Amino acid sequence: MKLTVNAPAKINLFLDIVGRLDNGYHSLFMIMQAVGLADTVTVEAAESGIELSCSEPKLPCGEKNIAYKAAKAFFEATGIKGGVRLHIDKRIPFEAGLAGGSADAAATLVGLNELYGLPLSERELCEIGLRVGSDVPFCIVGGTCLSQNTGGVLSYLKPLKQCSIVISKPVKGVSTAEAYSAADSVYLYHPDSMRMLDACERGDFGGICRYAGNVFEQVVEVVERVEIKRIMREEGAALAQMSGSGPSVFALFEDEAAAARCAERLRPICPQTYVTYPLERGAAVIKKGKGASK
Repeated sequence: MKLTVNAPAKINLFLDIVGRLDNGYHSLFMIMQAVGLADTVTVEAAESGIELSCSEPKLPCGEKNIAYKAAKAFFEATGIKGGVRLHIDKRIPFEAGLAGGSADAAATLVGLNELYGLPLSERELCEIGLRVGSDVPFCIVGGTCLSQNTGGVLSYLKPLKQCSIVISKPVKGVSTAEAYSAADSVYLYHPDSMRMLDACERGDFGGICRYAGNVFEQVVEVVERVEIKRIMREEGAALAQMSGSGPSVFALFEDEAAAARCAERLRPICPQTYVTYPLERGAAVIKKGKGASK
């Protein structure tokens, strides 16, 4: 059998670093939103082993790829004797702060679970996902969620109202490790998590835009960010903010036409600019078919 799994990207409506744990990892308070911009992952049963290919030649296709790690973790956790052939069709920019790799890992886990008869619950899939990446559990669940600690504590929130989302990714990527190191070296202003969470729970779009924040904007230098945000605001964005550790900047628009105009103005600066929308689910099987015969 062969499955095609949708692998949505995410944006961070809110991101705060709460502290550093004894194990060296950072404890986070994040409000995350799945979006329509997505990769697709083809998952096909094989007799043994893990084979991985990708439409993006710059990405590794071996054991360093997070989707490969997810497949390996699935087989180890379930004890299933089998294999898989994976193909990733990349649409989400990488090194972008949009969880493109984590989305692929989540889709791999969801696809394998379907392929082998649903042996695991969503919670169990998230536990496996957390072993390979902190954003993987959210990418499995999707929608609008509060994500806490290292990504394993998820709470469902009211869905973000339907709106247009413009995402613009500057050419130069950002090292997540360097971003955290920079955050550790300075005093951070912490945005108001209490009011942001309350706005999300009440479905208050204006409040969400008012109390949104991302502490990485204080320490991660993205040359184009000021200009990107200026254009977004000129076109009427309700919120313009960096996602994750960057460099991507997103904007929320209540006016679809304004979002389209904004994207058109941004593409000469950042060719990787997209217009998308909030999504209420995470990785999901969208097509089933017979696998290729060998």
